[in-house]
Amino acid sequence: MSGGGVHLARVGWGAFGLLALALAWQAGNWAFGPFVLPSLAETGAALAGLVAGGAALRPLTETAAHSLGGFLAGASAGLALGLLGGVFVPVGAAVRPVLTAILGTPPIAWVVLALLWFGPGGGAPTFTVAVTAAPIVFLAALQGVRARDPRLSEMATVYRAPALLRLTDLLLPRLAQFLAPAFATALAFSFKVSVMAEVLSGADGVGGAIATARAHLDLPQTMAWIVLVVAFLLATDAALFAPLRGWLAANGTAPAAAV
Repeated sequence: MSGGGVHLARVGWGAFGLLALALAWQAGNWAFGPFVLPSLAETGAALAGLVAGGAALRPLTETAAHSLGGFLAGASAGLALGLLGGVFVPVGAAVRPVLTAILGTPPIAWVVLALLWFGPGGGAPTFTVAVTAAPIVFLAALQGVRARDPRLSEMATVYRAPALLRLTDLLLPRLAQFLAPAFATALAFSFKVSVMAEVLSGADGVGGAIATARAHLDLPQTMAWIVLVVAFLLATDAALFAPLRGWLAANGTAPAAAV
């Protein structure tokens, strides 16, 4: 199957998965009633109202700023430490247990600490996202560097391959295998953690809007906000990382398992 056919097949199966999720949602509404799960029609009407009335723009912008700002800060720090730890074994050995401990700390604990350190507002969600994303990217970068084939590196040394060639032909393809799923995972966690932190900290954004809808017992609007932020996450993931996944597929390199 050609590359275009594979891409269309993946899109088709993805659409099938989303359709199955929608059917399961509607079945849940029929089984448990609107006070447990609103119908697709009710949620769609609430979502249309938020978008058409312009109420969705500011909260979504705030959440995007918290999520992407924290993701970029955490991913940059994790990538730098992972590359450094992969090249210098003592650095990796020292940093890995620290970031693993950070990764194992519940995000709610970081939200509480961030509220004490930064006060209510955007600082708490952004900080919580950063400390969540950094260990995920660090572990992927560390594994990617250490997964290099030592025989190819030795051959490049023997034949005195230029440093740029070693980077583009030896390191980057192997590293991208690990970073592609790690970036996608970290981005998904970034939005999830950001919304949770906004709910708990009282910050503006989708989380704040969800808290308001919950206070008004407006379940359709609550679900509409959830659908909106998930749709924005999927669009952001496609815009940022679909080219990387396409490059890996075109070069016959499958991404490694997510960290």
